[in-house]
Amino acid sequence: MPKYISAPLAISFVVALTACGPSVPVTEVPTPVALVAAGEPQALVMETTEFSEAAASVVKVDFLEHQGDAAGVKLFGAAGGDPAANGLHTYIAFYVGPGGDWAVFPVGNFIEYRILSDAPGRVELEIDQTTIDEATGDMGSETRRAIVSWSWTNSEMPPESVTITPAQ
Repeated sequence: MPKYISAPLAISFVVALTACGPSVPVTEVPTPVALVAAGEPQALVMETTEFSEAAASVVKVDFLEHQGDAAGVKLFGAAGGDPAANGLHTYIAFYVGPGGDWAVFPVGNFIEYRILSDAPGRVELEIDQTTIDEATGDMGSETRRAIVSWSWTNSEMPPESVTITPAQ
């Protein structure tokens, strides 16, 4: 047995030992920094318009990224009703004017939706939805899929039609 270990052999030995051990990622946790006021506080006034109340109920927004020349298409959900029995009122909205106007179409009332894909004029969804057995009144849930599609010839006007179709 040799009385010395060469540097390459020692490095190989250390690498082999550390490769067998548990991998622990090294992450640094940023230290929170408290801001210091640099001016006088300004009082905010509660907004009491119907618009502000509707905006506050929005809990989910997904901009559709693959809509070609369309200026803006988004799905959004507003909380309402019983969250245990659906409660995510879901809409699709199309930006239709430089004045910030949107054409909004209701898609449905769900527990949750997930975007599977989107392409010009189409978005594919997976939907979790509450079910109620009419005979017993028992609540359950189901996951289903749907295709929301539309035809839009002029981006300054609402789409000519918007449909939702069950899918597999």
